[in-house]
Amino acid sequence: MNIDQSLPDRVENEEQLDELLSRPTPAVVEAMGRLSGDIVLLGVGGKMGPTLARMAVRASEAAGVRRRVIGVSRFSDPAAEQQLNAWGVETIRCDLTFSAEVDRLPDSPNVIAMSALKFGSTGQASLTWGMNVYVPTLVCRRYAGSRIVAFSTGNVYPLSDVRLGGSRETDPVGPVGEYAMSTLGRERMYEYFAVAAKTPTTIVRLNYACELRYGVLPDMARRIFAGETIDLSMGCLNAIWQGDANAAVLLSFARCDTPAFTFNLSGPELLSVRRLCETFGKAFDKPFLFSGVESNDALISNGGLGHRLFGYPQVPISKVVEWTADWVARGGRSLGKPTKFERRDGSY
Repeated sequence: MNIDQSLPDRVENEEQLDELLSRPTPAVVEAMGRLSGDIVLLGVGGKMGPTLARMAVRASEAAGVRRRVIGVSRFSDPAAEQQLNAWGVETIRCDLTFSAEVDRLPDSPNVIAMSALKFGSTGQASLTWGMNVYVPTLVCRRYAGSRIVAFSTGNVYPLSDVRLGGSRETDPVGPVGEYAMSTLGRERMYEYFAVAAKTPTTIVRLNYACELRYGVLPDMARRIFAGETIDLSMGCLNAIWQGDANAAVLLSFARCDTPAFTFNLSGPELLSVRRLCETFGKAFDKPFLFSGVESNDALISNGGLGHRLFGYPQVPISKVVEWTADWVARGGRSLGKPTKFERRDGSY
């Protein structure tokens, strides 16, 4: 099966958007051809899960491999479950906070653990720690010995001097705020079980995945379009096209190890918030309003290790910015979930 790798000038609709986000690269097709066994995605109903699951299906089919790709979620939105089924993803309804339900999940040699709580975590500390630390414990006990690719976040790092190009995997962690502390706790659980239960694990520190309905770029674009003021104190950020992030996650099964292997998943550029706003303002022919000034540090990650191991992103950020401006100007759908990228105190 040949998969068109060309990029369109614009993204016309959500059907085309989902196709782009789930389009496997030749490297992903090859990797899915080598990988043995089924794949279970825990927390598949989130922002990134559906197109990641669909990419796993498409890449497996292109490689001529028959496998079950199983998406697990509470599925509060029945339409999301129906869409996954239409894409060839099996679905199981499960509340991952209940050990009895987790224990009933099917065996699988390959697991992608995505469940987490970020937005709304402020004021819900116990729920945040339950989702981000207790749930991984249940997952690791249920899937001891399987390959686990576990989602984490660049929030485990402290704010980094922008002149240094972002935090690297070898830099000390220093989470800011309750949410970030709980995500470091999540990592520690996966690290513990990687050794104690001999469970080969990859930890993915993501920062930030974008598509056109959600992410730092559409968030910024919509605020510019609406005439809102942008806070410049978090003056730089990372962004990566969600399709490229999906590809790197599937490729990272090959790096699962004990002790756990950890890498940053982020775009190659250090993006200026001011310059991005200027670009969107010009595209919309609208003035842009700023408050504050750029600080010398920001929540930024260096994604160089991931690029060397899994390849450079296929979709340049300049193209994502172009698509985003066009999508927002035409009134394209938003998930309505602000990223709060400007927060420096770790409260989400």
